[in-house]
Amino acid sequence: MVWVRSEYAGELAVLSTWFAALIPWNVFYGTVAGGTVLFVRFPLFQVRYAFGVPLAAATSVVDPVTAYQFQAGTSAGIAYAAWLVGAAVYLAALGFSVYYYREEERAESLAVDPVSILGALLVTAGVVFLAATVLLSGGAFGVDLGVGGGFPGTSAPVGVPFYVAFGVVLLRADRVA
Repeated sequence: MVWVRSEYAGELAVLSTWFAALIPWNVFYGTVAGGTVLFVRFPLFQVRYAFGVPLAAATSVVDPVTAYQFQAGTSAGIAYAAWLVGAAVYLAALGFSVYYYREEERAESLAVDPVSILGALLVTAGVVFLAATVLLSGGAFGVDLGVGGGFPGTSAPVGVPFYVAFGVVLLRADRVA
């Protein structure tokens, strides 16, 4: 079954990669120090909203490298390391999509189909972000991994299904050789 026709596959690949930047891969809501926190994690940055938490800025924005450095050595460090890997994969997809957009003829002449490259990168990023979500929540399927986000609460992989779906659609595109 083909979900996208050849003449639209390149445009869909570029736009879905760019759109993925706007979808948070993870949303966490929990309690800490008598207040509540909401983390909204996008591929390349995180926004934290803190309500009633003493000594915490109401809103902060950090990149994955800074977030990882802050969490390194804690129980959540491995989850943030996974986010860092996912961000690197997504950044590769984003960079390649810009190249594909600007140099379409050159990208189309590559040995590997650029639509497939972007599809594979989006699926990979989605899987890594899912792993990071599982690690942030401390485990999955009743298995305690001994890691966690450090705060009790709920962590949801909001964007993961979109990244994987975008990637699968691109991998299944009907491309004319």
